Amino acid sequence: MELTQFCPRLNFFLLLLLAPCSPCNFIQSPMDFGPLNLSQTTSKASVDFGRIRFNNPSAVLRPAESRGHLPPPRLLSSSPSSSGGVAVAGEGRPATPSTAEAQAPDGIVVDMGSLPCRGGRLSSSGPSADVTAEALWSELLEESLKSGLAPRSWTDYLHLTVGGTLSNAGISGQSFKFGPQISNVLQLDVVTGNGELVTCSPTESSELFHAVLGGLGQFGIITRARITLQKAPEKVKWVRAFYDDFDKFSEDQELLISMPEEVDYVEGFVVLNEQSLHSSSVAFPSQLDFVAVLERDASRVYYCIEFAVHDYQQGLKPSNVDQVVEEVSRKMSYMPRYFYSAEVSYFDFINRVTMEELSLRRRGLWDVPHPWLNLFVPKSGITKFKDLLLGSISPKEFEGPLLIYPLLRDKWNANSSAVLPESGKFDRVVYVVGILRSANPNTCSPACLQDLLRRNRHIAEVASRPNIGAKQYLAHHPSPAHWPKWDRFATHKTRFDPLNILAPGQGIFPKSYLTTQDTSYSL
Repeated sequence: MELTQFCPRLNFFLLLLLAPCSPCNFIQSPMDFGPLNLSQTTSKASVDFGRIRFNNPSAVLRPAESRGHLPPPRLLSSSPSSSGGVAVAGEGRPATPSTAEAQAPDGIVVDMGSLPCRGGRLSSSGPSADVTAEALWSELLEESLKSGLAPRSWTDYLHLTVGGTLSNAGISGQSFKFGPQISNVLQLDVVTGNGELVTCSPTESSELFHAVLGGLGQFGIITRARITLQKAPEKVKWVRAFYDDFDKFSEDQELLISMPEEVDYVEGFVVLNEQSLHSSSVAFPSQLDFVAVLERDASRVYYCIEFAVHDYQQGLKPSNVDQVVEEVSRKMSYMPRYFYSAEVSYFDFINRVTMEELSLRRRGLWDVPHPWLNLFVPKSGITKFKDLLLGSISPKEFEGPLLIYPLLRDKWNANSSAVLPESGKFDRVVYVVGILRSANPNTCSPACLQDLLRRNRHIAEVASRPNIGAKQYLAHHPSPAHWPKWDRFATHKTRFDPLNILAPGQGIFPKSYLTTQDTSYSL
C-alpha cells in the first residue's frame, strides 16, 4: 500500500476531485481483507468508534500538500472509485452508525487526520482562534491556554476534530450557557459538493454557513473554522450531588441552568449499579463513599448531578467560589449525606474524560463495540422517557455511562441544520440523553450485541412518538420525518451538493434523489 505525498494547501476536497485523473496513488482497500485484518490506515476508514458497521471503501485519500488546478466535480461523480460517494474521516468518535463512512465497496474516504498541518493560529481580535478543521479540540485547548483563553463550548471528549463536531452540533455541560459548539463559530471555509471553496459567516454566504453547521457533512467539507474564545479560568470547583428521586434530580438540574451567572457547567448521570458509579467517577479526584448505599438496596436507581463553578483567581482578591457553591447548593434537594466537591485545574476539568478513556483502555473496553444511542428529549416528555428507559434496560447488566442533562433551546441558532425536538408551550428546556454502552466481547456475544441494537431501535422508535417527542442526535436518518424543515434541508442539498456525492454513510439522500436536478456548477 503506497502513499504518494501530495495535496491541498487548504482545499482537501478539491484535491480529491483531481485524484481520478492524476498520477497520485490511493491507499487501496483489498476486498479480501476482513475488518480484523485491515491495516491501521485502512481500518480507520472502514469502521467508526461504534465498531458496529464495517464498510471497506474502494480508496482512502490522505492529502498532504497542494498541486495544480482542479477539474470539475462531475469527473469524480463518473469515476468508478467514487460511485459510493465521498466521506470525511478525522478522529471520529460518533455514535453508530457513523457519518464518516463511504458506502462499501465503491466509496472514497478522505482521511483528514493524516494531514501534518494540524494546528491553527490565534487571532488578536475577538478574541477568536482560526483553526484547520482537522485540528483536535484538545490541541486548540492547549494552544489557547497559552494566551489565557479558551473556547466557550466543548464536547465531553476532546480528541475529536473541530470539523467533525461542527458537522453535528458539539454539546456538553456548557451548552445551557453558551449553546452548542455550532453556536460559537464566527466564520468557516467550506468546500461544497459543487467543488467551490467558500468563506462563509453569518453575514457572508450565510445560507451555506448555517447549512453546514450541524449538516452532517451533507452540504460541504469544513476546512477551517474561526472559533469564539473567552478568558479561561485558573481553576474549577467541581461538585457532585446524589439523588434517589428523579423528579428532584431533574428539578435541580433545571434550577442550576437558570443561574448562568453563578454556574458554568451542568450535567447528570444515572447510577444503575456499582460499575456505572465507578465508570463515571474515574476522573473525579475525591473518593466517593456511595457504594454502601447501593449495596443496601441494590435494586434502586440513583441519580447524580454534577455542576461546576469557574474560579478566575484575579490577583490577590479572595475567591468567592466556595460561597457561590454554598449558596447554590442550599437551594438544591439532594440526599444530604452524598454531596462532594473538589478543586481542579481548568485543563484537567475540560480534559476529564481522557482519564476515563485510559481506564477503559486498561480494562480492554475501549476498542470494543459501542451500541450508543443519543437523543434530545423535550422537558414535557422527560419523565415518560425515564420510565421507557428503565423499562428497556437491565440495570445489573448495563455497562457504561448513562447521561441525562438539560440545555436551553434559545441558545441554538434556528437557522442551523441541527435538529432539536419541536417546541411546545413549556419546552424551552430540552434534555440530552446519552445511552453510552460498552459491549465487552468477553461477556456479550454477537447475538447479545444485536439484542442491544434492537433495544436501542425500540427506545428510539417509542421516544419519537408524540407523547415524548424525542429526536435522535448523531444518528442515521434516512427519513424526511426527522427534519421539521425538510424542504429547507433538501433545498440545501440540491444547491450545495447537486451530484449527491457527500456523506453517503447517512443514507439520507439515495443516489437517485438528485438525478433530475440541475447539476450546473462553477469553479
